[in-house]
Amino acid sequence: MPHASEPEGAMETRGLEPVPDGERTGHVRELFPTWVAANISVLLLTVGAGLIVFNGLNFWQVLIVGITAPVVSYGIVGLISVAGKRGGSPGMALSRAVFGQRGNLFPGTLIWVARWGWETINAVTGSYALLTVLDLLLGIKPGTALIVLTLVFFVACTFLVSGLGINALRVCSRWSTYLFGAFSVLVLIHLVANTDWSAVFDRPAGSTAVMVAGIGTLAAGGISWVPSGPDFTRYLPRTASSRAMVGWTVGGAMIVVLPMVLMGAVMAVSSPDLASAGDPVSFIGELLPAWISVPYLLIALVGMVLINSMSMYSAGFTAQTLGIRVPRAWAVSVNAVISLVLGFLLMMVATSFIGSFISFLTLLAVAFSAWIGVFGVDLLRRRTYDGEALMDTTRTSAYWYRGGFAWQATVSWGVALLVGLLFTEVDWFAGPLAASWIGHNGLGWAVTAAVAALLYAALPRTRPAQSTEPVTAEGEPASISI
Repeated sequence: MPHASEPEGAMETRGLEPVPDGERTGHVRELFPTWVAANISVLLLTVGAGLIVFNGLNFWQVLIVGITAPVVSYGIVGLISVAGKRGGSPGMALSRAVFGQRGNLFPGTLIWVARWGWETINAVTGSYALLTVLDLLLGIKPGTALIVLTLVFFVACTFLVSGLGINALRVCSRWSTYLFGAFSVLVLIHLVANTDWSAVFDRPAGSTAVMVAGIGTLAAGGISWVPSGPDFTRYLPRTASSRAMVGWTVGGAMIVVLPMVLMGAVMAVSSPDLASAGDPVSFIGELLPAWISVPYLLIALVGMVLINSMSMYSAGFTAQTLGIRVPRAWAVSVNAVISLVLGFLLMMVATSFIGSFISFLTLLAVAFSAWIGVFGVDLLRRRTYDGEALMDTTRTSAYWYRGGFAWQATVSWGVALLVGLLFTEVDWFAGPLAASWIGHNGLGWAVTAAVAALLYAALPRTRPAQSTEPVTAEGEPASISI
């Protein structure tokens, strides 16, 4: 999706400003490798193992979880991505039209801070992958100095790719999809040939409630990508099929999430300790032969660099919407430094990686779901966006509303966030309703999105201060055609 005037591989210089129609040269099918790359993480193996060990599910229940979670979460990603082709701007810039120029600072700040945690988790996982490879190949055991070096190397690679922009992300996503797919097939063949399948299929089923909780946990990872969806569709023409956008998004995620989760579950039957391992990667070297594990980990490392690059790419836009007046490529440096510091603390201080990861996913989903509910209802009502008003952060902007706030959106977001936290429980926090069926099954994020959507839909509709929003030449209806 490069600019028409830019060669393939050139650095993207565009920031928040809408992409002109003449430069929207992208193709919907390019979303497939994008969302494949967004899920190339060995953390999915750990999550799959957790469904067996901690949730007590059997193989068929894990299969249901592995299908349902990406369909739900990445279906939402695809739907919200429609805003990108309509407005041509990143998601958090389009959010200004919903919350107002000042009101958008509240969800924008929370989402930006939440990305610190997501990028930290990925940086730590990437560092562990590199440490495992060094151990397998050279017998080098990790120490504090080596941990710091691998973490710095991973974050530096992330900063480089995210700084180059959409063109670099597209090229890397395409090739990592091919390579990861090829070696995943090798892993599957090895598992098929070396697994005690009677032990796998003889496991008793867990409760339906626990399976629902597993769906919520796995879906939380996809939910975290929803505000970023428009960032990767803003170079698509306005005439791009919304149905195809959703289909390619879900398909790209599903083709990675489902087999990875199932592989983790199968591995956990014979090695249940991997679900609670001190790090989420080293067990691969123990369960797979070196000729598979080493290249597999290296390719997964590339995938995790891409995941973090995509997150930092979006985080750069979010930082710009918060008023950090630097070019997009430099805006990501703030997140790079933060992920370095937090990553070191997680690797050296935290006692349980998987516990920290699940707690983070739970809070992340709630934080993002409040925005999703409000933004989603607005998207169903809206025909297009006023690009000039999006970029005008002064009182003259059509999206200034009252004092810079669209109070309907801001109130709906705030109330939903508080309600969601009432049902949420993590290692160090428990809301008063966390013991309820909803809270016990990890569905606080779903309640958050529902409350935000229903409350915002019930309140009087927010209208721009001036009637400057153009109607698309195609006369696109207010609802999303899929």
